[in-house]
Amino acid sequence: MRLADHRFFTGTDPELLRRWSPLSVERSYAAGDLLVQEGGPADRFILIFEGKVALEIVAPDRPRVTIQTLGGGEVLGWSWLLPPHLWRLDARAVKRTRTLELPASELRDALESRPDEGYRFLLRLLPVVAQRLEYTRLQLMDLHGH
Repeated sequence: MRLADHRFFTGTDPELLRRWSPLSVERSYAAGDLLVQEGGPADRFILIFEGKVALEIVAPDRPRVTIQTLGGGEVLGWSWLLPPHLWRLDARAVKRTRTLELPASELRDALESRPDEGYRFLLRLLPVVAQRLEYTRLQLMDLHGH
């Protein structure tokens, strides 16, 4: 797996990808494993290459609610961009999942030092944020019968 092979990074400056590639960590998760847990440190940006990941909201005395299921070619997380850098939900592997993960602090530093690339990165990330919010809205409407 390489950063350049993930669709999120299509069009990214090759020099930036060369700079980030040594920072990336390949991980594998079995079905049922948590990739991230609500309230935990949002310390990485996760690129899903293969598998399925359920984004879940957990509330006391309520069953888990899956907001969205992600697959290969999708990304997990933007909580690492904004203080207090804590995950806002759980992400659980539904089946074996393979990822590349970038450390948040180095990624933030790189985006700050190259505002032009930071802007392009955010333009790629904003549609992900908008889609997650829309899925959450639809899930809430379904839960409340509207």
